[in-house]
Amino acid sequence: MSKILLITGVSSGFGRALAEAALARGDTVVGTVRSEAARNAFEALKPGRAFGRVLDVTDFAAIPAVAAGIEDRVGAIDVLVNNAGYGFEGILEESTIDEVKHQFEVNVFGAVAMIQAVLPFMRKRRAGRILNITSMGGYLTFPGIGVYNGSKFALEGISEALAKEVKDLGIHVTAVAPGGFRTDWAGRSMIRKERSIADYDAVFDPVRKRRQEMSGRQVGDPKKAAAAMLTLIDAENPPMHLLLGSDANRMVREKLDLLKSEFDAWEKLTLSTDVSA
Repeated sequence: MSKILLITGVSSGFGRALAEAALARGDTVVGTVRSEAARNAFEALKPGRAFGRVLDVTDFAAIPAVAAGIEDRVGAIDVLVNNAGYGFEGILEESTIDEVKHQFEVNVFGAVAMIQAVLPFMRKRRAGRILNITSMGGYLTFPGIGVYNGSKFALEGISEALAKEVKDLGIHVTAVAPGGFRTDWAGRSMIRKERSIADYDAVFDPVRKRRQEMSGRQVGDPKKAAAAMLTLIDAENPPMHLLLGSDANRMVREKLDLLKSEFDAWEKLTLSTDVSA
C-alpha cells in the first residue's frame, strides 16, 4: 500500500535518495527545499506524486501551517523523516555561541518543531512513523565536531524518549544513525570554522585532513541507505535505533565496549555515593 512521506531536505544526500526510492515504488513524497527553483526541480521528478514545499526548518512559526496544508491538500502524512541538517566543524573554544545555537536550531529544534506539527494528526489516527536521521556521531565523538556531536546526541535522546511516549498510540519512532556515506555532508553541507588557536593543531589538523580526503570515498551508498529506510518504514515492529553502515556498526560497538570498561573500572567509586544502610 502506497504511503505519503514528508521528508525535510530533499535537494541532496539521504533526503534526495530516499525521496527518489519512495517515488520509484509508488509512494507520494512531500519534500522541503530552500528555494522555488529547488521546488520545481523536485516536483519534476514525478509530477503528481512529488510535492515541494519551500521551508526553512528554523522558521518554527511557519511549520504548523505547512504540515496542516499537506494534510489538507495532499493527504494524511504516514511518515515524517527529519533529514534536514548540516555539519559544523570547529574546535569548541574557537566556536561562537551563535554558531553553536544555529547548529542546534537546525539539527535539533527544527526536527522537534516538525514532530510537534505532525504528531496531532498521527495521534488522532493512531498511526504514523517518524524517522530522525542522526549519525554515528550521536554515539561517539571526534575532535573538532563536538557541537555537531552534541546536536546528534540530543536528537538520539529525544527520539528514544518520544518513542516511549507514543508507542501505545500506534506511532513508531526510530533514530537512524548513518556512518560515512557518499553524500555532501563533508563537502558543501559542512561549515568549517577558521582556526585561530595553535594549541589544538596537533589533535585537530589530522582529523580535518582525513575527513576532507575521505569525502566522496566513504563506504556507505546513499541508495542502499534509502532502501534500508524503506524496509524500516514497512516493518511491523521497527527498532528505536538503527545503525547504517559497517563503519557505524564497528565504531559504535567499540564505543559501547569502552563505556562498559570505564564503568567497570570506576564501579567502586560509583557505588560509594549511596546512602549508607
